[in-house]
Formats: sequence, structure tokens, C-alpha cells
Amino acid sequence: MNTKDKDDETEAKIIHALISHGYSVSIPIGDNDKYDIIVDDNGSLYRVQCKTAWTNKEGTMQFNTHTQITKERKYHENTHHGEVDAFLVRYPENEELCWIQIEEATEQKMELRFNAKINHPSINWAADYEFDGRI
Repeated sequence: MNTKDKDDETEAKIIHALISHGYSVSIPIGDNDKYDIIVDDNGSLYRVQCKTAWTNKEGTMQFNTHTQITKERKYHENTHHGEVDAFLVRYPENEELCWIQIEEATEQKMELRFNAKINHPSINWAADYEFDGRI
């Protein structure tokens, strides 16, 4: 499966999960918006970037919190801070979804741990962000 197909599958599964939990979801037309979907939570609107996570190392998942584009033969990286309200991340290995407010996201990549031998304050635990149907 190519990257575009994988991202489309992630968006579809995220939209399905949100609708199943009673949220209204809007999809912008085109691919040039900074967000993938808008989630309506009883009148509160959230601009959401959908992301597919991958296994970084055992017991963790990781996802990009920035975009990468090539424009006029130059490579550009842009963060989503100020342009989205949250990430909704799908981890295909177990189909877990995580809701991460933009204020809690790192600038390039974010790693979420399922388990660790130590409990350090810098660890982002996947369980703390697990989407349970509530935003």
C-alpha cells in the first residue's frame, strides 16, 4: 500500500470512529488545507490533522507532527501549531486511536509509549491520549 492509500485508510477509519461516537464530521474540499477534517462536538469545532503512526521501537508508536513538501525545488517542513487544534492518530498495529491536543504535541515527531521499564516525566504514554469516544 502506498503512502496516500495508507493515509486515506486512516482518515476513513478515523471518520468512522468519530461518527460512531455521535460526532458530526466535515471534510474540506481539496488537499491544500492544513487540517484533514473538522469535528463538531455540540457546536465546538475542532480542526483535526489525521495521522498514521508506525512502530519506532518495541513498545512505542511514533508519528510526524509536521508536514514535508517540496516547492520550487526546495524542501520545506512546517509544524501544525496555530493551524490545527488536535491530531487524531491511528496506530495500524492494534487500531488504537489517540487524540492529542496541539498544545501537547511536539514540533517534529511524537513518540507514545505503551510500556516502559521506568516511569519518567518525559514519557508520553499512549494510554493518556487514547480516544475513548470523548474529546
